Amino acid sequence: MIRLFKHYVPHAALLLGLVDFVLLMAAAELGWLIRARQIGYPPGSLSERLPQVLSFAIPLQIALLAVGGYAAASFLSLRFAAARLMVAVSMGVIFLSLIFFFFPSLSYWRSSLFFSMILAVVMLVSERALMGRILGGDRFKRRVILMGAGERAAAIMTLAGQPGTNFLVAGAIAMNAAETAVAGAIPRADIPNLRQFVLDREASEVVLALQERRNALPYQDLLRVRTTGVQVCELSSFLERQTGRIDLASVSHSWLIFSEGFASGRMWSAMFKRAFDISVSLILLVFALPVILITAIAIRLESRGPAFYRQRRIGLFNEPFDILKLRSMRQDAEVAGHAVWAEKDDPRITRIGRFIRKVRIDELPQIWSVLMGEMSFVGPRPERPQFVEQLERDIPFYAERHMVKPGITGWAQLNYPYGASIDDARHKLEYDLYYAKNYSPFLDALILLQTLRVILWPTGAR
Repeated sequence: MIRLFKHYVPHAALLLGLVDFVLLMAAAELGWLIRARQIGYPPGSLSERLPQVLSFAIPLQIALLAVGGYAAASFLSLRFAAARLMVAVSMGVIFLSLIFFFFPSLSYWRSSLFFSMILAVVMLVSERALMGRILGGDRFKRRVILMGAGERAAAIMTLAGQPGTNFLVAGAIAMNAAETAVAGAIPRADIPNLRQFVLDREASEVVLALQERRNALPYQDLLRVRTTGVQVCELSSFLERQTGRIDLASVSHSWLIFSEGFASGRMWSAMFKRAFDISVSLILLVFALPVILITAIAIRLESRGPAFYRQRRIGLFNEPFDILKLRSMRQDAEVAGHAVWAEKDDPRITRIGRFIRKVRIDELPQIWSVLMGEMSFVGPRPERPQFVEQLERDIPFYAERHMVKPGITGWAQLNYPYGASIDDARHKLEYDLYYAKNYSPFLDALILLQTLRVILWPTGAR
């Protein structure tokens, strides 16, 4: 993993992205040269058409990022990679059409563009087939030693066994006789030299996965391991880096206090975020109003009751506010105003409601809340006061999610399906805390782009 603007990016995904960009540039150039040769046009030099080449490569790469073309599944399934690639190319054609319409000087010949698209698809599919074989094996995975053999260490073993992980467990050390959750763990007493043990296993990292750390850490041995260049990492930091979430089962108050993140010097980032919210919400409202109007008419035609409804939510610093949504349930969905968790295949949802929830049209009126400053485009989803009171009692650190402005989309919405229970709320909080801890404009841009993937491949919409 490499930390890019506070966000952890897998080395394999970054490498794939760089190779993609080179191949897209090559496809654009080759498409031009093929067509120029066909008509006897002097090819000239690459520097003369560099803007056109970049105008081809950059939108296609953004489209690949938006549809999830750099997910771990891209290395595991050629069918998955090819499907996402075809959708990205289709989106890229739309992007390029808009770019060429507004900036005619950047336009390609349509025949050259056709050749470039064909070449790009062939080259990128072939690259993923090759990269999947090279990077998908154990040879390029980081080797990790677990200091501990209890339930926490067993959780890392389970994580290492999941498809697409970029590390493997090279050994586990049982620090006492009570740690028996990891089969094959070596007792600490059987390791005379911890430093040599780590080097013999060719490990690049030692993860402290002890159930109880008090008076259990061999600090002198760990210091010698660290001075050999091997990284020593706490369990919470390791899981944050590997999973993109804050693991509530292992995190402590002291770790949250002393670890990097939750930067207070966010003035410029906050100003940029607010300026972005205002400008984009004004533009989107122009295009969203006709969609909202048509949907409202369809809702009224299908079922009795108003097309819109207001609902009280908890926002920044626990301040309540009202959001406006298009109604997707029957008018009598909540008797006497009592809040009820949504269910899978909830019978209260209308036919129109099921569709607008899947494509997120019911959220469009919230653009007004963004313009008013009560919400942002990116942030934790705001919850209802009744649920917040219960969740703050039952889930540790739940109140910390209200230290950032709520959003229409967020890191949790990208990484976890629709949640409708306390257990779901706990898992989503882990992603919300990661966002609050590692916020940056880069992470916001990544979330906004990949929200398109959630719309195209909806999971768990209720």
